[in-house]
Amino acid sequence: MPEVIATIVLYAAFTAECMLLSMQFVHMLQLNAYRNERYIRWLKQNRSTVANQMGWLLIAMIAVSCFLIQPSDWMVRTACSLLLLIHAYLNKPKKAKKPLVFTARVKRLFLTLFILMNAVFAVVYLTGMVRISLGGLFLWAALTPLSVPFANLMNQPIENAIANRYRRDAKRILEAMPQLVVIGITGSYGKTSTKNFLGSLLSVKYNVLITPENYNTTMGIVRTVREYLRPTHQIFIAEMGAKNTGDIGEICQLVRPKYGMITSIGEQHLETFKTVDNIIKTKFELADSIPDDGLIFLNADNPHIQSQKVGVRSVTYSIDQDSHADYKVKDIKVSGDGSTFTVVAPDGEARAFSTKLLGAHNIQNIVGGIAVAHQLGITLTELVVPIKRLKPVEHRLQLLPNGYIDDAYNSNPAGFRAALDVLSSFEGQRVLVTPGMVELGERQDALNRELGSYAATRCDYAVLVGEKQAPPLKDGLIKAGFPKEKLFVSVSLDKALEIVKSLPDEGKRTVLLENDLPDNF
Repeated sequence: MPEVIATIVLYAAFTAECMLLSMQFVHMLQLNAYRNERYIRWLKQNRSTVANQMGWLLIAMIAVSCFLIQPSDWMVRTACSLLLLIHAYLNKPKKAKKPLVFTARVKRLFLTLFILMNAVFAVVYLTGMVRISLGGLFLWAALTPLSVPFANLMNQPIENAIANRYRRDAKRILEAMPQLVVIGITGSYGKTSTKNFLGSLLSVKYNVLITPENYNTTMGIVRTVREYLRPTHQIFIAEMGAKNTGDIGEICQLVRPKYGMITSIGEQHLETFKTVDNIIKTKFELADSIPDDGLIFLNADNPHIQSQKVGVRSVTYSIDQDSHADYKVKDIKVSGDGSTFTVVAPDGEARAFSTKLLGAHNIQNIVGGIAVAHQLGITLTELVVPIKRLKPVEHRLQLLPNGYIDDAYNSNPAGFRAALDVLSSFEGQRVLVTPGMVELGERQDALNRELGSYAATRCDYAVLVGEKQAPPLKDGLIKAGFPKEKLFVSVSLDKALEIVKSLPDEGKRTVLLENDLPDNF
């Protein structure tokens, strides 16, 4: 009887150990968009942390081997169970910035892992050889980081079948609404803000649906169509994100946009795109998908966009009053309280606008929205009030009541510079808190170094987050003559905020929180 109980306890401990370990690695797989190649890259980049975590398991294996003198003794299995449970406790999932979401896909992945785990347990138990059995259990637990992508690979045919069924359903819904006007928005940066602004402006006259939050992948848009699109909607604005060539084209095949907007092109996601030329090609997949009776709206201030030829009618916009763009801006006044500006339409009509949003780049996003709304029949006069009421998108240059500027979402070189310009417009003590930028491939260190040099002229104190990310930024700041006594490096955001609180009281303080790396960095 003790043997049976000890075996059940061992099984329970083994299950707890494997499930807890799997949870952490499934979380990383989810943050890497369920892409095995990106997950494996994460494993390589964090191999020391993973090895340290698995090191506790090695200690447990060594300790267990000491008990194997009498392999049939129930005490051996009990001791092994305790060690497995201790290891599971020491490696329980930590609090995450973006917790694991238990979607249907994640539940299917855990089911596959559970089946595989039980198959291993059954095989090693039925051998009747305790030494081999226990060794097999520990080996399985030790290989948890690799068992997760293996289970993901096994599930791929099922996931593909489910995804294709959802795509067909979304396509059926869209085809049943031939009068629906679809507007696609893409760009290296600015697309989410522009999408939200445009949605507010078009709502003056139309019933509008926009993709929520960051639903900018094919499956995110599929989910939006299936869950939110109603027959009463007149316009659907789809934000289109991309990390690989062909991503935008795939979305366009689904939603068939009549109008499109390219907000920007810059050095972002170079880890997957490799070159800026690939980014340009991918973003212009939207222009290639616009029909002859449609329009593509282009940011004429972006040199990468300006240099491209398109095969459909285009409308350009710019914040440069000397530009030859169709919609241009003059009399820009930017401060820490907001902005005022005048827009000149293609027919020469001019209208003054004001907004509480921070930064010249937000004026650019607004003008892009004005161009689309005006072309769709809304007068400039009708847009004055909705523009005054525009609110910042969460975590994108969002001025908080405590004097912090929250620009924590997914920083890029142009956006980083724009945020620093906004910080410099405030009076008093100006503090930069940032971990720098990621996903920039071989250019990452160089771009962070350049931004460090730029930051030296825009802030009074700099707190860099993360010893791994900080060196290039620190190097750029110091080389630009930034005072070393005003430069700090912290291991975490919480520690960085403690440093900010400890800074000398020099009157009004404004703190820019620029980028916040997700848990997989």
